Amino acid sequence: MKGTIGEVGQKVKIAAGLFWADYSVLGAQVEELEAGGVDWFHLEVRDGKYMDFGMPRGGYDIIEGVRKSTALEIEAQLQMIRPSFDVFDQLADLGVNLISLPIETTYEKIFQDITYIKEKLDLKVGVWAWQGVPVGAFEQFIHPHVDIIEYEARAPFWVESKKGESPHTIDSTVIEAVTRLHQMIKDAGMEGAIELMEDGGLNAGNAEDFVKVGMTVGEYSSPLLKGPKGKLVPGTGEISAAVQGLRGVLDQASNKYRDVNGLKK
Repeated sequence: MKGTIGEVGQKVKIAAGLFWADYSVLGAQVEELEAGGVDWFHLEVRDGKYMDFGMPRGGYDIIEGVRKSTALEIEAQLQMIRPSFDVFDQLADLGVNLISLPIETTYEKIFQDITYIKEKLDLKVGVWAWQGVPVGAFEQFIHPHVDIIEYEARAPFWVESKKGESPHTIDSTVIEAVTRLHQMIKDAGMEGAIELMEDGGLNAGNAEDFVKVGMTVGEYSSPLLKGPKGKLVPGTGEISAAVQGLRGVLDQASNKYRDVNGLKK
């Protein structure tokens, strides 16, 4: 199995989010995303309580279907309240490679969970939080146990999103937060060991803004799976073209702003 999470270099990576997947053709979409050149798959795993979502989405059955359809690494970004060891065990059994914990709702047991995932299950581990959580809250997680730090842009779900566009909103504070997170990672001497992800609202038009301030991986769902007419259809070449178009933008920005050691001085 390919392993790229936590191996930070010049190339900025694509984490393919499956929020906007068409689950009736999930396997085919996953296969085309992999063939197009994404680096890993990012799934939001919910308990139905987190943020008062009325119904869980991205459950174990979805992970099972993705695992059967790809050789790439799979991330489970947990949108849960106090996820348990049993949850981690089940995710490991399903073939997940990275478990990302929510800073806000894992509470006081978060370091216990990090070390359980890393030492007991031998999986990669991340921490994430929504825009609005103080950037300083991430500082204690910049250490060798953590493979990735994720910052997610706000999403005004009460506003109807346009076809082909993300429901997330990017503003200057998101870029400022990623800039500060990168500096914290760099100051700790871990620029080559900890991924820095921006999640939500990214597209080919704003990717460079984040690459130049230290983002090493972007989570993309809408740009890879949605178009002006709705969800992209496997077998038409639309998905591979979307990945390759985005890859071209990210590679160009990577060459401009990064080298093998991180951001250019």
